[in-house]
Amino acid sequence: MPYLLRAAALTDAPAVTELLNEIDRIEIGRPETDLHEVEADLRHPGVDLGHDSWLAFDGPRLVAYALVWDDSQGERIDADHYVLPDHQQAGELLLTAMETRALAKARTNGASKAVVHLHLNVAPTIDLALMRARGWSVVRRYHVLERPLRSGEDPAPEPDAGVRVRACVDEADRKQVHALYQATFAEHFDFQPRAYEQWLHDVAADRLDWSLVWIVSTEDLGDVGFLLARDDREAMGWIRSLGVVREARGRGLGGLLLQQAFTAFTARGRDTVGLGVDTQNTTGAPALYARNGMSVHYAVDTWENVVK
Repeated sequence: MPYLLRAAALTDAPAVTELLNEIDRIEIGRPETDLHEVEADLRHPGVDLGHDSWLAFDGPRLVAYALVWDDSQGERIDADHYVLPDHQQAGELLLTAMETRALAKARTNGASKAVVHLHLNVAPTIDLALMRARGWSVVRRYHVLERPLRSGEDPAPEPDAGVRVRACVDEADRKQVHALYQATFAEHFDFQPRAYEQWLHDVAADRLDWSLVWIVSTEDLGDVGFLLARDDREAMGWIRSLGVVREARGRGLGGLLLQQAFTAFTARGRDTVGLGVDTQNTTGAPALYARNGMSVHYAVDTWENVVK
């Protein structure tokens, strides 16, 4: 029986979440996708669901899902793609639709090609031979790290003299965190500059508990770093981003911010905290996380395809 293909709607978010958690169980051993994450993806301001999303059904069962969006306003197009292992034909149909739409979006931006990026578990449910045959290749690897939390083992950190950590409490602080994010992540692979309003959407500001966002400052340099964490994932507390400006690195400020987050999550009754890191990060982040007790939960590859 042929697959039924159609665009996604916001009302499909529960079914997509169920599909992604079924894939999570296969790839990492437990479900870790929350409904609000899927809803945020479907509401992305750069997504026109009627043209940028696809669902594939085998009878009543959802077996594949794909989405494309454009943050670069150039040739770079981002994509998500998920398929159950016994439905590779559906996966290929959505890959074709994704690639075609990505090229159309890039050409609308004035580019002659689309450089499409897609994140996949290192042992994904999609057939990697199929990916390679279509021109996809791995260009980067990320690790999702985790750390156990136990009451009494992560006391509140004591900053050195001249160092201050404060919570993000008002609009001025939020704008400062945005500025620090832009400054500290600009040298990272795949970084896309984001205006303040765009960044607020990226971090789901309307759902964010801003008491879990901190700014670190020093007497000599002022505000030099930040940590943005969130407590709306069922599986674990999550550190979304941490950055310290180049001039202030090597002074223990990243570790101080991590300990601040560990203490806060422990106080909330969390037993695990996680984050993602580029394995080729040149700022010393992987070593920092290892020193602070974080270990690999699973790995994700960035796949790239140049579509012309």
